[in-house]
Amino acid sequence: MDARLSVHDPQGVIAEAQEYEAAGYTGYFSAEAAHDPYLPLALAAAHTDRIQLGTAIAVAFARSPMQMAYVAHELQACCRGRFILGLGSQVKAHIERRYDMPWSRPAARMREYVRAIKAIWSCWDTGESLDFRGDFYSHTLMTPFFAPPPNPTAPQIFVAAVGEYMTAIAGEVADGVLTHGLSTARYLCDVTLPALNHGLRVAGRKRDDIAVSYLGFVATGRNEEEMAAACQGVRRRIGFYASTPAYRGVLAVHGWEDLHTELAALARSGRDDRWARMGDCIDHEVLHTFAVVAEPQQVADEIWRRFGGLVDRFSFYTPYSSDFKMWIPIVAELRQRSRVPSKVPAAIDDGGGEKGWS
Repeated sequence: MDARLSVHDPQGVIAEAQEYEAAGYTGYFSAEAAHDPYLPLALAAAHTDRIQLGTAIAVAFARSPMQMAYVAHELQACCRGRFILGLGSQVKAHIERRYDMPWSRPAARMREYVRAIKAIWSCWDTGESLDFRGDFYSHTLMTPFFAPPPNPTAPQIFVAAVGEYMTAIAGEVADGVLTHGLSTARYLCDVTLPALNHGLRVAGRKRDDIAVSYLGFVATGRNEEEMAAACQGVRRRIGFYASTPAYRGVLAVHGWEDLHTELAALARSGRDDRWARMGDCIDHEVLHTFAVVAEPQQVADEIWRRFGGLVDRFSFYTPYSSDFKMWIPIVAELRQRSRVPSKVPAAIDDGGGEKGWS
């Protein structure tokens, strides 16, 4: 079980990381959105001992592999070997217009990006000359003055992926794949895992060589008011993501291309209330397919029913306010179940036909 950073002031980060560690979470991850993803992890590293710390994600193409190699190397040292570098490509508009960086062939570029970072780390660890030459990146100079001391172990690298090609690339070069919240058990089985296995075969690797990390929507609460607020928050977030062309393929697996068309038109409409209205487009079936919707005492059962045997790590995606203590027994139950080998579900049931909370 992994947790997501939700605060950004220094003292808040320290307290939150310690709280998650005490509650038995495996990892604590920051995201590169409105805040720097690295500084909070450096703070958390100094005040925790066991919990893994990582980015989910850092925007790869916003900086060179050399820049990323340095910051990940330093965080690995700060974390005493607990750091996971989670990389994502972002989308063309943000890379070109927000970061003013080049964009082309993102999956092929990501493959080379990861290989370049590993070549740089290898240079620092072994003292051998740096001589990485690729189609997108070239790193051929490293003098002793600029080479940091080696780490006992290199950070793990996880790659965020939605489409088949990027997922296959993760299978080739990464230690883990970060799936997106707008995904389903059916999409995992029909698209993600076959593509991942293809990449593993290309690289001569096995399924045990990579971790599948799933960020899953969960809507829960201790009473009707909390449940209604949770469902509303999840609906709005699903609507926002489903309006984006990058996730049309996920909707297509379920035959919901028209929903994407409707939401995309709403996003372009310029209406002041368009983001809230997107949530109104997410009906009961869509909500229950993309999210685990259950009372707290049933959440662990439902997560395990859908994803046991499919994924190796799970993060709650909860775009609403909730009581931290409500999640502690859920995490404990899932950790207990993870100690028992699970079979891949014979038939995929995403929960779309369930009755109950809407």
